[in-house]
Formats: sequence, structure tokens, C-alpha cells
Amino acid sequence: MPRILVFQHVAAEPLGTLDPLIRRRGHRIRFVNFEREPDAQPNVDRYRGLIVLGGPMNVEDRHARAHLLTELRAIERMLELGRPVLGICLGAQLLAHVLGAPVRRIARPEIGWYPLRSTEAGLGDPVLAPLGAGAPVFQWHGRHFEIPSSAVHLARTDSCEQQAFRYGDNAYGFQFHLEMDAPLIERWLGTPAYRDELASAGLPHDAEAIRALTAQHIAPMQTRAEAVFNTFLDLVGRPDRRFVLPSREFG
Repeated sequence: MPRILVFQHVAAEPLGTLDPLIRRRGHRIRFVNFEREPDAQPNVDRYRGLIVLGGPMNVEDRHARAHLLTELRAIERMLELGRPVLGICLGAQLLAHVLGAPVRRIARPEIGWYPLRSTEAGLGDPVLAPLGAGAPVFQWHGRHFEIPSSAVHLARTDSCEQQAFRYGDNAYGFQFHLEMDAPLIERWLGTPAYRDELASAGLPHDAEAIRALTAQHIAPMQTRAEAVFNTFLDLVGRPDRRFVLPSREFG
């Protein structure tokens, strides 16, 4: 039974719909919640895959949040072992940083629903292909990664060019949140810090507009997300595809 390691940063950003999907497939999940265990030092060699979730912190916070250095080294180790890695939002930014790409603030945060457009490579990508040429996805971020030079650019939005990439054939970074369901979106909209972030973002839409679009888009996104995540999870347990990464220091 393949075991998957999950890095969580705050209680408000769980696996979402990925959790029951992973369990239905028979995988065992080991959570490391760095909000509760900031000094945790998980041995990633014991796991067949790694999922790194989102959070309100950023890559540049690594000097004040030592767990981010732990995560960067863990991601690097999993890539060296050739095992599948999925980074979501902050997790994608950490993956990009490991691969040598910068993470920057975007001109205006993306919060709510945005049309995602696949690149030509994204249309043919085995994991991302279920999204088709384009589909509305849920977003909540004020920074973005650059596409690593060693990676393949898979998706964009009009307001943020860098939305998804693949490194090798089993490491993926998604800036968007396919793992959401309606209760989790409502939870974020009701969380004071997240609510304040939305209010100060200067966006043309508010929480009520996001709720209305959620009612319209959540079911189709969940259907596509299940196909995307199932294909990614197919990679778990496959023979390792090892990579030799350049030596990097994350301090």
C-alpha cells in the first residue's frame, strides 16, 4: 500500500477533495502539519509521493520559518529519488524555488474564479489534459512562480501567465486550487485573515460574487479535478525516475 506524505501549513488549507480520493485508492496518508509541528523533520525516503499544500506564508519567509527550509530540502530529496511531487499554490512556489526559479509578487492578487487556459504542452500533458483547452478554476494567491528553465509550462490565465508546470514526468506545480469544494471555499471566505485579504486586494468582485460563481463552477471543476488527481496518483508506486539536481543551498 503506497504511502503519501502531505505537508500542511494551516488548518484552513487541507487536502480538500484530494483526501477522500487518496483514501479510496488505498493509499496511506501521513500528514505533517507545520503549524502544529514547526520543528518536524520527516524522513521523506519512506514515502512514495509528496503533496505540498498552500498557506499564507511565502518562500521568502524561510529565514523566519525554518520549516520552509525543511520543506525545500524534502522536495529536493523526493526529486532526487524520482518520486512524484505535487505542489499546490505555496507548494508549487516551493517546488519552483527548488528548481531555481524566482517567486514574485503579482500586480494584483487572484482571488476567486478565473478562466485557466492550457498551453499546447498542457493540452497533451497526461495529468493536466482533463482540464481541456480552458476551464474556470479557483484561485487565492498574491505571488507567483516563474516557470523553471528545466520545466514545461502547462497553463496560464490572463492575469498570471505562470499557472502550472511539470518537471520531468512526475513533478507538478499548480498555482490554482483544484482541491476545493463549496464548504472549503466558504470557510476561506469566512476566515478573518482571508476575508481581510480579499477586501484589501482591490478586485472588481467581492465575496458574494465569488459565492455566485462557486455555485456555477464548483461541480464541473470537481469532475475535472478528480480526473487530474487520479492521473497524478497513478504515478505513485511507479518505478522511481531519478534526477541529478544541481547542488543548492536554501538558507
